[in-house]
Amino acid sequence: QVQLVESGGGLVQAGGSLRLSCAASGRTLSIYRMGWFRQTPGKEREFVAVISGSGSMTYYADSVKGRFTISRDNAKDTVLLQMNSLKPEDTAVYYCNAVLSRGGTWAPIFDSWGQGAQVTVSS
Repeated sequence: QVQLVESGGGLVQAGGSLRLSCAASGRTLSIYRMGWFRQTPGKEREFVAVISGSGSMTYYADSVKGRFTISRDNAKDTVLLQMNSLKPEDTAVYYCNAVLSRGGTWAPIFDSWGQGAQVTVSS
């Protein structure tokens, strides 16, 4: 059973930066395409960014393009999300998961999600 662990969230003013980290126990992440998602209360979880296993391919939701950067350190088996120029609308709980392409979207592979990392951006 894989356990995903997100860390690095916090409270930041608009325009600030945060870096999230994703690690796992029970599974090696380096063999998977990995993605970040976010969720706010009452809304469905939405896709944020994806990175290939090698790190050579990345793709972002339009809402974060140019501000967020996804990367990975396969030696440490971690996936990172650098978030710059944060906006109040980026406030959410952020989750990571392995993903696959399905029907034009990115679908999570693991059924279990981590506890997420709370990101709060004040105006």
